[in-house]
Amino acid sequence: MEELFRTEYPVAAADYSSAGRASADIKRRLKQLGVGGDILRRVSVASYEVELNLVIHSLGGELTLVVFPEKVQLISADIGPGIPDLSLAMREGWSTANDEARSLGFGAGMGLPNMKRNADEFDIQSEVGVGTTITMGFLLPV
Repeated sequence: MEELFRTEYPVAAADYSSAGRASADIKRRLKQLGVGGDILRRVSVASYEVELNLVIHSLGGELTLVVFPEKVQLISADIGPGIPDLSLAMREGWSTANDEARSLGFGAGMGLPNMKRNADEFDIQSEVGVGTTITMGFLLPV
């Protein structure tokens, strides 16, 4: 597949003051590329959720936006701590968010379910002590 556009966003752990900046830029860039409507909304929701997961649950990582002629792809890769039980983590309402995140209104346990619900393609790979990679695809109209 030929890439039309790619950009990376470093995301720091526990950087609540910057949370949402990458997803706002992703939305702006996709609008500039002519992506609109339902696709833009779904990518915006998923990118915000995955960015917040990097801030809340990881030791830091990177969010990558790749645009192909046929789809938008988001890749989130972090450096740990990994998810011990993926099936439990995918349940709505289940969260390991700390008290700081919860006091700021985050950590409701809807991040992974919302990502999966909004993406046309969803893959999550996690290894405890190593990290988690989430790849989401959003099919563009042909």
